[in-house]
Amino acid sequence: MLILIILPLPFFAFAYLYTTNPTRTIQIPEIPAFFNPFFLSLALALLAFQQIYFQRSIRAIKGSGLEIKEKFNRYAKTVIWRYWLLLVVGFICAAGLLLYQNTGFTIAYAITLVLISVAKPSPVRIIRLFHLKGEEKDLIFNINRIE
Repeated sequence: MLILIILPLPFFAFAYLYTTNPTRTIQIPEIPAFFNPFFLSLALALLAFQQIYFQRSIRAIKGSGLEIKEKFNRYAKTVIWRYWLLLVVGFICAAGLLLYQNTGFTIAYAITLVLISVAKPSPVRIIRLFHLKGEEKDLIFNINRIE
């Protein structure tokens, strides 16, 4: 997951530095201006979609009555899907900022970084999300321990 976090960062950094203080000019293709709000809306819609999808998936996993290992596997798949969407949003924001110099893409990317940071999976988060107690809680909490 760390790779998914890091991949769009250099592209966004380049786009941000180029738009704020271009020391060299590069040939950027002319994309029609009506795509500007489309790409920004797409980035914001994907941010909202990943949050809604994640919440619905967690509710479905909670109500499934599965064993803890199966719940954990489904949680892992949901988190990976979430981070793939955040990766796509990161690249959309980088491209949008480079092509249109719209600060909305910077704000969308900042929201993406906050979601990546806050939504990072951890044993404590899993325990809290699924309201685990007793043996299930100990099983999840001991995942990070090396024996």
